Amino acid sequence: MAAEREAGRLLCTSSSRRCCPPPPLLLLLPLLLLLGRPASGAAATKSGSPPQSAGASVRTFTPFYFLVEPVDTLSVRGSSVILNCSAYSEPSPNIEWKKDGTFLNLESDDRRQLLPDGSLFISNVVHSKHNKPDEGFYQCVATVDNLGTIVSRTAKLTVAGLPRFTSQPEPSSVYVGNSAILNCEVNADLVPFVRWEQNRQPLLLDDRIVKLPSGTLVISNATEGDGGLYRCIVESGGPPKFSDEAELKVLQDPEEIVDLVFLMRPSSMMKVTGQSAVLPCVVSGLPAPVVRWMKNEEVLDTESSGRLVLLAGGCLEISDVTEDDAGTYFCIADNGNKTVEAQAELTVQVPPGFLKQPANIYAHESMDIVFECEVTGKPTPTVKWVKNGDVVIPSDYFKIVKEHNLQVLGLVKSDEGFYQCIAENDVGNAQAGAQLIILEHAPATTGPLPSAPRDVVASLVSTRFIKLTWRTPASDPHGDNLTYSVFYTKEGVARERVENTSQPGEMQVTIQNLMPATVYIFKVMAQNKHGSGESSAPLRVETQPEVQLPGPAPNIRAYATSPTSITVTWETPLSGNGEIQNYKLYYMEKGTDKEQDVDVSSHSYTINGLKKYTEYSFRVVAYNKHGPGVSTQDVAVRTLSDVPSAAPQNLSLEVRNSKSIVIHWQPPSSTTQNGQITGYKIRYRKASRKSDVTETLVTGTQLSQLIEGLDRGTEYNFRVAALTVNGTGPATDWLSAETFESDLDETRVPEVPSSLHVRPLVTSIVVSWTPPENQNIVVRGYAIGYGIGSPHAQTIKVDYKQRYYTIENLDPSSHYVITLKAFNNVGEGIPLYESAVTRPHTDTSEVDLFVINAPYTPVPDPTPMMPPVGVQASILSHDTIRITWADNSLPKHQKITDSRYYTVRWKTNIPANTKYKNANATTLSYLVTGLKPNTLYEFSVMVTKGRRSSTWSMTAHGATFELVPTSPPKDVTVVSKEGKPRTIIVNWQPPSEANGKITGYIIYYSTDVNAEIHDWVIEPVVGNRLTHQIQELTLDTPYYFKIQARNSKGMGPMSEAVQFRTPKADSSDKMPNDQALGSAGKGSRLPDLGSDYKPPMSGSNSPHGSPTSPLDSNMLLVIIVSVGVITIVVVVVIAVFCTRRTTSHQKKKRAACKSVNGSHKYKGNCKDVKPPDLWIHHERLELKPIDKSPDPNPVMTDTPIPRNSQDITPVDNSMDSNIHQRRNSYRGHESEDSMSTLAGRRGMRPKMMMPFDSQPPQQSVRNTPSTDTMPASSSQTCCTDHQDPEGATSSSYLASSQEEDSGQSLPTAHVRPSHPLKSFAVPAIPPPGPPLYDPALPSTPLLSQQALNHHIHSVKTASIGTLGRSRPPMPVVVPSAPEVQETTRMLEDSESSYEPDELTKEMAHLEGLMKDLNAITTA
Repeated sequence: MAAEREAGRLLCTSSSRRCCPPPPLLLLLPLLLLLGRPASGAAATKSGSPPQSAGASVRTFTPFYFLVEPVDTLSVRGSSVILNCSAYSEPSPNIEWKKDGTFLNLESDDRRQLLPDGSLFISNVVHSKHNKPDEGFYQCVATVDNLGTIVSRTAKLTVAGLPRFTSQPEPSSVYVGNSAILNCEVNADLVPFVRWEQNRQPLLLDDRIVKLPSGTLVISNATEGDGGLYRCIVESGGPPKFSDEAELKVLQDPEEIVDLVFLMRPSSMMKVTGQSAVLPCVVSGLPAPVVRWMKNEEVLDTESSGRLVLLAGGCLEISDVTEDDAGTYFCIADNGNKTVEAQAELTVQVPPGFLKQPANIYAHESMDIVFECEVTGKPTPTVKWVKNGDVVIPSDYFKIVKEHNLQVLGLVKSDEGFYQCIAENDVGNAQAGAQLIILEHAPATTGPLPSAPRDVVASLVSTRFIKLTWRTPASDPHGDNLTYSVFYTKEGVARERVENTSQPGEMQVTIQNLMPATVYIFKVMAQNKHGSGESSAPLRVETQPEVQLPGPAPNIRAYATSPTSITVTWETPLSGNGEIQNYKLYYMEKGTDKEQDVDVSSHSYTINGLKKYTEYSFRVVAYNKHGPGVSTQDVAVRTLSDVPSAAPQNLSLEVRNSKSIVIHWQPPSSTTQNGQITGYKIRYRKASRKSDVTETLVTGTQLSQLIEGLDRGTEYNFRVAALTVNGTGPATDWLSAETFESDLDETRVPEVPSSLHVRPLVTSIVVSWTPPENQNIVVRGYAIGYGIGSPHAQTIKVDYKQRYYTIENLDPSSHYVITLKAFNNVGEGIPLYESAVTRPHTDTSEVDLFVINAPYTPVPDPTPMMPPVGVQASILSHDTIRITWADNSLPKHQKITDSRYYTVRWKTNIPANTKYKNANATTLSYLVTGLKPNTLYEFSVMVTKGRRSSTWSMTAHGATFELVPTSPPKDVTVVSKEGKPRTIIVNWQPPSEANGKITGYIIYYSTDVNAEIHDWVIEPVVGNRLTHQIQELTLDTPYYFKIQARNSKGMGPMSEAVQFRTPKADSSDKMPNDQALGSAGKGSRLPDLGSDYKPPMSGSNSPHGSPTSPLDSNMLLVIIVSVGVITIVVVVVIAVFCTRRTTSHQKKKRAACKSVNGSHKYKGNCKDVKPPDLWIHHERLELKPIDKSPDPNPVMTDTPIPRNSQDITPVDNSMDSNIHQRRNSYRGHESEDSMSTLAGRRGMRPKMMMPFDSQPPQQSVRNTPSTDTMPASSSQTCCTDHQDPEGATSSSYLASSQEEDSGQSLPTAHVRPSHPLKSFAVPAIPPPGPPLYDPALPSTPLLSQQALNHHIHSVKTASIGTLGRSRPPMPVVVPSAPEVQETTRMLEDSESSYEPDELTKEMAHLEGLMKDLNAITTA
């Protein structure tokens, strides 16, 4: 019985039809059993060969597939047809055919016969109106006995019907050089059998004369020879059928213009991928038109494209259609006088295809398996499964999972065979199959098998799962290596399933996905390394009945019934599980998270009081006596639109001339629009009397309108209302403006006002004026400027009608200068100046009323209006702020009933910015738009009523929101790092439109500028740093760099790609003439061989390459101990030496300092000179100044992690490495490699530096330990020669100190000379050429070009002595620098200097010690 067989073995599958042969012997299965059995979820694993055990014989997958499948075929009555089919298998398969799902009996059919290869031959196809026995769907079925059956794709056989003309050619005429068409349309299946005749002779088709797929004939560029009688013929196997004849007349060119007319417009069509599509477009007219095509607003190039061809008359042919060809096509004809166009839609369908085909599977009985199948196509294909030629009907044990996969539960022997996934849509079908083999269980190996598990019980029983537990078999009380399988089945069902424990020794399992209130039979079986043991006694368990809760209510629908109400309907749940007591309807406004609910007892409900033109979501839950059931899916609907509930905002008028006024407004707030604004209604009338009202409609989103045809010198009232599809909303209040008396000139600025008078008071000045004498130039207002001593401190703009203004909030007893300018849209005119001194505080005289004897000058009102109060700025977006205020001169309800208006002014809150922008408003709010993102603005308001105005209100401030950067970083430059050809430095400047605080940058680089951006390498830069270092690039390779800035709102645009080619191998790292390798014995140093160099092994250590005798272990131990002791002694001696500070040292230091200051014209304090730290190496003795500046320049960054070993300078032994690490530990943030050995000997290129903060740039002189292996004695040197009359040592220290302090001043030239005490190795003479450039990071170059062209003041030479031998002097370039006031700080960071004589003695003593050490090592 299947329940007692071993189950849970690994399953193997094959993803191909052809199986690999199994290995001769696999002991995999017993091994897995020994290690532990897999869980049922892993019951099937994909593999190319079946599981085997010793002595087991396992069948392999049999190649069985179709070589040829039938395809859709078109035939004609009386002809013969062959539907091809051929299948491969060993042994050969038996082929049968189905028609419309039924097997054909070919033995008794005299017209249909099976060909030897399996194809179906149909002779003398029969087809009539009422008898169509051969037309239909055919399918080839291949069967192999004792193996299985597969079916082919379905092919459609279409038989062309009797010829019928739906349209025939008609007589027509055509001008020479123009186009003509002759219709001949037949049923679609006969189009391939249509041909044309001219004058009863076959018509030859060419590029000028074509037949369209519909059968229509198109003649382009007509000639006289095209005239004649035309007819079309259909030849479909029977006698030909002729259409009517029609005469085509060719007319001479009338030499006059003939309008363009479409003879045939393009029509929308649907095509399948791989087919050809012809979009017809034929236009006639004189001059003859030129036809061009566009697709989705993109011009199609029919000349260079291989798939797009322009046929006769302008028709477009697309061959081998793809899915990308779908879209809207426009045919545009133009003859220079007129242009016409037509459009058509091309829809492309895709036959089914397989993204993932089923794979062959090995399995055992009782297992669960899944055949996977992923399909694609357009329209989306449907999928069905076929087993051995029969359709699989879904059931409890055959389930469709994950849309298209087939799951088979509880395998039995009869499930074996071939399974096929068949995908089908409107334009085709396809099939793919796989084989399932049910394996026989391998016989148990020799050895005891476990007995039945004991005490099997259901410890937990639920509605859809059961948990089983048991004890170990009596034969194996410990059971640590036992695995278990649980077999279960529904009572009364033969199909059995299995669940395996997840690990050895586990004695419980949970069976999932059971049915409620159902009886199941369970048995448990144990397995050990020898095989499966006895089965436990059957256990009968019934699952709990499920709580009878309602299912989801079907057919839930929601529809808007008004702008504020929505009705929701639904039906009774299909699984009500008892009486439904009530329903709960949940609804929520889209974009919020607050859900509301209402209890409903019926199947519909109308919710009122909703927001107009707002989207809501709804769901329904049914309740019965057990509680709430399953919720329905959400349905969304929007309430209906309505007329706007508020008037447009910020209405303003601008008088253009004597007959026109421009009206401006802004839309109502979004919460009051109640729908899509479709336009605005403008009403206006004369203000002098209750005249007729004129209406003007403005469609779309236009926010201004020019009203023309007005009377001269007449006052008009205007109001505006917004429109939706539902009607007109409330209108604004009436706003007045008066046209000019005459058409004034606005091509130039106004002239100077004719007079200006001022009346000073204690804290105010009353200003009055008269307009310019030339009244023919438009004046739109006056600009009043004032300030103490200067009129440019404040500017006020007033209306063109105003003739006075009171300047408030002035200082008493102060001299103010006042200017007055008239302005219009062209600009401001010539100013008129006046000055006045405000009265002192003690002046309590009354304000005098005065009259200025000038035309049009009114008497000032002694009581100016109160300014608006409570000005508030509400930020709405990155460019919009709403200004609101209150007016204390209005009643409590704040309703404006007079002609007052408000002026809002604003500017950025920058002290240097005094330029205001102004706007007028007739309500107590104004929407200021067009502002800059992330910018602080200040706002103030004043009120004007007739000739009275208030002062400006208190200011309100508001900062617009941030916006993503709208411009890329600028000035992107890439330079190579000196001495590191594989490292580059990228510099840039922030974007000009950052629109917020820059929080970082992203650097993209690639060797292919055309690569997709996701293929570029990304280097993030955190913060607002403006430089970055990228390491480990490939030499002599072009790279492209782009930079993108980001702020809190997101990423901005990328900069343009900047190209940079990395240099070739750095030849400067090699010694001149390659003499280094051959002269090691003379005290020279080996060149820096790079990170790939490895020191020679023993036997090739000698400077000249001669082998050295190996040392025994005792001698090597003595050497190591001696070196360690001597090194410690040397360090102690130097430490003692460094701590010796005497009075004579101080005196000599002052003298040296004076010498330096005298030669370099700098003042400094000698007590601040700091000696260099003395680093001693047993192979290279060197002195090195240590830069301990605590704060490196934050602007320059470095990629923090080396990308490979090349970033780490190689050392020759452990001591070298330790010293190198200790030296780097003093560099603070400077973790980069030191410059190479030879780089330290070269002259340094001067470099212009711009400090970015108060900290000086961190400059230090460094060198990298070399990898030479020569004897230590060969590289011993003595101290610096102090006989240099120029004071080389001091000058070097001076240059270094000058660098360190340069960040305190303006940009200055920095120089990095090699320190004279840097190394005791003999430096090579630097090669001729320009000085080399080796900046130390962190630093940022300002203008490297300036540094190169800088005039050099002087060249100092620093000579270095070596064992008493003079060496050629090494030049140190000192570039000129800008003069600075404070030069006494150049030597601030230095503390002391060494006595040259004492240093010489100490170094001579060390030389002796090193000679002794050398003698020991060479012994």
